[in-house]
Amino acid sequence: MSNTNTAKITVNGDRLWQSLMELAEIGAYNDEGTGLRGVNRPVLTDADVASRRRVIAWMEQVGLAVRIDRMGNIYGRREGADSTAAPVLTGSHIDSVATAGAFDGCLGVLGGIEVVRTLNEHGITTRRPIEVGIFTEEEGGRFGTDMLGSAVAASRLTLEYAHALTDRDGLTLGGELARTGFDGTVEARLAPPHAYVECHIEQGPVLAENDVAVGVVTGVQGISWQEITIHGRAAHAGTTPTHLRADAGLAAARIIVHLRALVDSGDYGELRATVGHLVVHPDLTNIVPAHAELTVDLRNPDDTQMARAEEALAAFLHDLEDSQPGLSLTCRQMAKTTYVPFDEGVQKVIAQAADDHGLKHISLLSGAGHDAQEIAALCPTAMIFVRGEYDGISHSPREYSTPQACRQGVDVLATTLLRLADQD
Repeated sequence: MSNTNTAKITVNGDRLWQSLMELAEIGAYNDEGTGLRGVNRPVLTDADVASRRRVIAWMEQVGLAVRIDRMGNIYGRREGADSTAAPVLTGSHIDSVATAGAFDGCLGVLGGIEVVRTLNEHGITTRRPIEVGIFTEEEGGRFGTDMLGSAVAASRLTLEYAHALTDRDGLTLGGELARTGFDGTVEARLAPPHAYVECHIEQGPVLAENDVAVGVVTGVQGISWQEITIHGRAAHAGTTPTHLRADAGLAAARIIVHLRALVDSGDYGELRATVGHLVVHPDLTNIVPAHAELTVDLRNPDDTQMARAEEALAAFLHDLEDSQPGLSLTCRQMAKTTYVPFDEGVQKVIAQAADDHGLKHISLLSGAGHDAQEIAALCPTAMIFVRGEYDGISHSPREYSTPQACRQGVDVLATTLLRLADQD
């Protein structure tokens, strides 16, 4: 990917920060565990709808032409000198997990809008259009599949599959899009952009450990989400002998311990495993659980090692079921993505922009999933990571990047977008 434009631009950091803090008030809550103010804005809840409307208003205020597709993905377009040229796309998401901070996803969206404000103020017309995107259900926290909107935009998942997904109350995504008015009429499949760049907080400690401002992201590791349902048999806690129990809660505990053993063995590369959701029924002190439900999140930068870990887990589940009469297990794949490498040409443009802004940077792989990994199937793609504090904690009210770190990341984004948008 060649580029001859050497111009650089800087954004208004105070204005960017103000927009981040203002958006964080939508869906805000006081977190008892940390004593901090967090964000609870799952996709297509009333809070998410209010945040979408606020951001659309900001897009329109800076002159972006807004369109909404059938997945509820939102795009704001700034025309270029050549309106027929494929646009340069940036963006992220504004939906959150239930215990979020102010930055995850939002920095990429609001940073993109701030770039447009800056281009307008400087009277800069790029050759290519620039678009800012907001993707639906990136977190996967409500409908169980992460990067959902971008996966449909990139045609990895079908619109029909996405619309039929249900939340824990049985509500469908398609129905919620219609209820909230975000069932747009534009085709959900995205025409390939010229390039895609996503600015995001790192959600990890690597940048802070290396004392650098910016990360140039080389790719995203593979992710596998599974939901395991265990059917046992309810029994009285005091009168039922241990050897006669079919304890779904004990089976769930064994799965959790086994997952940690797989990681600790070192036999599956850089495997990470997490059980983030676990419920038992009837959830009473003196009754042996008859039913348990848990989710398994596996991460691995090596697809072969990921497959081996999944096979090892499946074998363990089979043996666990056979070992206990009265116990049965079912497993459902919720989401699965393979390792995605990012485009070296876009990475070079990002690195040069960081150099030109005098910012130290390193290259690193993303441990978290992002919309960029889906859009990478359509066009040259890469990401900019922004340094976080407190060991880069995320999905927590403690999530925090400083105003300076946010501005520095979006400065790199602005210069990168300007240079990409002036390419032939």
